[in-house]
Amino acid sequence: MTRQKRAMDIVLGLIMSIVLLPVLAGLALVILVRDGRPIFFASIRAKNPGTSFPLWKFRTMANDINDKGVSGGDKAHRITRTGHFLRRFRLDEIPQLWNIIKGDISFVGPRPPLPEYVNDFPDLYAQVLQSRPGVTGLATLVYHRTEERLLAECGSADETEKVYKQRCIPRKAKLDLIYAEKATLCSDFLLMVSTALGRKIRHVKNHPK
Repeated sequence: MTRQKRAMDIVLGLIMSIVLLPVLAGLALVILVRDGRPIFFASIRAKNPGTSFPLWKFRTMANDINDKGVSGGDKAHRITRTGHFLRRFRLDEIPQLWNIIKGDISFVGPRPPLPEYVNDFPDLYAQVLQSRPGVTGLATLVYHRTEERLLAECGSADETEKVYKQRCIPRKAKLDLIYAEKATLCSDFLLMVSTALGRKIRHVKNHPK
C-alpha cells in the first residue's frame, strides 16, 4: 500500500466516521431494541497469510455458537428483519470504518477472507493478499451479486462450502489480481463511487467467466 492510499484511507475514514456517527448510533439503537445484544459482530478475517484480525459489522443474524464459513441459503433463516434491511444497503459494514482507520483494511481491495480459506488456498491467497484487503473492490462490484445468487441456492453448509470454494474463490481471486495489476488512486476512487451509487461493473478485460 502506498503512503498516498493510506493517507486517503485515514482522512476519508475519519471524515466519514464523524459524518456517519448519528447514523451509526441510530442503527445501533434499532438493533438493540429490535434484536437485543450483541449489537456488533466480529468476524475473524485474514489480513495476510498468518495474520488475522476482527472485522467489525453490525449483527444481522441470530446468534449461533457453531456458526462457521460463509453465509449461504442454509443460514437465511437466521437473518433478522433488521439484518435484511442492513444487508440490502450494506449498512452493516459501517463499523468497518474502525478497521480502515486502524489499518486492518483499506476502502478498496480484495475482501478479507476467512482464515480457513487462506489455509485451503495458500498459493492463491499469497498473491491476492499482497494487496491490503478492502471494504469494496473490483471483485465485489463484478461478482458479488452472482456470488449471492449461487450461495442463496445452497441448502446445506456442505453445499455452501463446495460452491464457494469451487465457483466463487477462484473467480474472485482472478478479479482481485486484475485489480492489483491496474490499481491507482484514481481507479480506487472510481470503485468507491460505483459502490456508493450501487452500480455493478459488467465489463472487465480478462473477466473470468
